[in-house]
Amino acid sequence: MELVLRTVVVYVLLWAVVRGTGKRELAELGPFDLVLLIVLGDVVQQAVTQEDMSITGGFIVLATMGLIVVVVAELMRRSGRVRRIVEGSPTTVVRDGAVQPEAMRIERLPMDDLLEAARAQGIDDLATVRYAILEPNGRFSFISKDGSGSSTDDDGADRLP
Repeated sequence: MELVLRTVVVYVLLWAVVRGTGKRELAELGPFDLVLLIVLGDVVQQAVTQEDMSITGGFIVLATMGLIVVVVAELMRRSGRVRRIVEGSPTTVVRDGAVQPEAMRIERLPMDDLLEAARAQGIDDLATVRYAILEPNGRFSFISKDGSGSSTDDDGADRLP
């Protein structure tokens, strides 16, 4: 039972850390972030299993993590409120061509990141943008004043919103 409890506690703590890092940071994993994730995996394993290196202990942790993922996914499917809590909600960072400084501050979003994402979509002037939305996954969606819209992935590929 201790392994189950440890697994749940660590899962919740990891979720809080990931949500606390911000949307844009999740979409941009640099070399430092990758190393941090690898080290974090080892730290989490030690926190969950402690001295238990048995196959049974590993199975219990794996089954518990799997169950948590399934339960959270089902709760998100049934409830928009749960989905917003777990995944976050989109943030409008440009409205009618005007950058929203408060939204940029809350999201800890540098202007350079916004401009880079706009350029990736072929937008050279934010004044032509009706809405720029930072999605919960860290990607940007742009809706131009002429009604066309697209979103950008980190590779700059166009996606419909």
